[in-house]
Amino acid sequence: MSNNSKADHAGASLLDRHGRFEDALAIVVGTLFVALGMLIYTETVLLVGGVIGMALLAQYVTGIEFWLLFFLLNLPFYVLAVRRLGWGFAFRTLIAVTLVSLFSRMIVWWVDFAYLDPAYASVMGGALCGMGLLILFRHGAGLGGVNILAVYLQERHGIRAGYFQLAVDLAILTAAVFVLTPDRLLLSVAGAVVLNLILAVNHKPGRYLGFT
Repeated sequence: MSNNSKADHAGASLLDRHGRFEDALAIVVGTLFVALGMLIYTETVLLVGGVIGMALLAQYVTGIEFWLLFFLLNLPFYVLAVRRLGWGFAFRTLIAVTLVSLFSRMIVWWVDFAYLDPAYASVMGGALCGMGLLILFRHGAGLGGVNILAVYLQERHGIRAGYFQLAVDLAILTAAVFVLTPDRLLLSVAGAVVLNLILAVNHKPGRYLGFT
């Protein structure tokens, strides 16, 4: 059986476990969590890893809005998603990325902060993004980029998605030393740790697999 066939068969097993309504509801809720986390980070000029972090960093440097950068940066990674994890995962990830981009554009109409402490923002923003990603992973979706590779390595080789993503995120945060102030960089690292520990603790091989 080809890799695509195995992945699509695995995706079908996941859909048997969760109904389509359950998957749709989870993807909406998960992407809303991530969009709120991104608003908190943007308001306090913090950073996270992965393609989300790349989009945030590019926004701080260029002034182009996060939602557009995030959508565009993810486009090349759908090829990997299709080839390694199947059309089902790729489609759900495309929907999730599109929703995060859409909600990130719209959330400024719904939420306004009079005051937001940066230390609280780093923890709460990381927690919201971590919980959002956890929900998406458990319903056969991701947020593109590093998430696709992280899910593939965990499901195929048993490498914890959270630990792998933490290593990548720290590398991206290191590149931000030329953009962020030292205090914001340290808080960003703390947020990345919170985000990835949520995934590492709650998304373990054998506990709740999105693909078998």
